[in-house]
Amino acid sequence: MSQSNLEKQEAKLKALNQKIKDEKNKIEQRLGKQIISQANLDYATLTTPQIKMIAKKIAAFLNQDQNNQ
Repeated sequence: MSQSNLEKQEAKLKALNQKIKDEKNKIEQRLGKQIISQANLDYATLTTPQIKMIAKKIAAFLNQDQNNQ
């Protein structure tokens, strides 16, 4: 019987972890979409190195902004 309760708790934990992962993915997609839209970038020509460079610049800007508060 306790094995069954443990299995139920495990299933709940897995479901919760999946929900968290899904929510993180939604936020990442919305953030990326907004950055691309606001910067007038073209999805078709955006390369991985460009994405990394943009992310670095945004991170540096945000980190600098936090340090100035």
